[in-house]
Amino acid sequence: MKELKNMNAYDFDKTIYDGDSTADFYFFCLKRHRSIILLAPSLFCAFCKFYIFKCGTKTEFKEKMYRFLTKCDTQKDVDDFWAKHSCKIKKFYLQQQKEDDVIISASPEFLLSPICKNLGIKHLIASKVDCHSGKYSGINCHGKEKVRRFYEKFKDCEIEEFYSDSKSDTPMAEISKKAFLVDGNKIYIWN
Repeated sequence: MKELKNMNAYDFDKTIYDGDSTADFYFFCLKRHRSIILLAPSLFCAFCKFYIFKCGTKTEFKEKMYRFLTKCDTQKDVDDFWAKHSCKIKKFYLQQQKEDDVIISASPEFLLSPICKNLGIKHLIASKVDCHSGKYSGINCHGKEKVRRFYEKFKDCEIEEFYSDSKSDTPMAEISKKAFLVDGNKIYIWN
């Protein structure tokens, strides 16, 4: 019988990154590309539809939100964003980082890939979003989808330790030997 490999897995936003990288990137782009504001009414409608009236999926809502990318020079904006925001990676992560860590996030892959590469993180599982149109291929990497995507990529692995700021990641915590909740700079054992 093949022995399972153990690795640590981390959510990204508010876990190893101090804030929400997608929101920070949106406001970063808004300052550069003022025409993004023209999309605000459709974003507000999508927000109300999903969060207030509970209609549609999170993926559909996020596709509406990511329409702002049509107004951006995405690759340059992402590079410039991380030149300014890489300092928001939390110290606790930098102090315990291991070579085989997995970052698993609902944020878009195109946004997280450069910072993961700069940090030497080889394994990233994130939402697949077209960086020009904002369209998804697949569904938002959130909740149970994270577990499905983890096992799709790492069939013969177990999670030794999992870190997240959100109870929405309970499915990931349940498949981990140990799980921790991150609240700012404080880390608690997940109950």
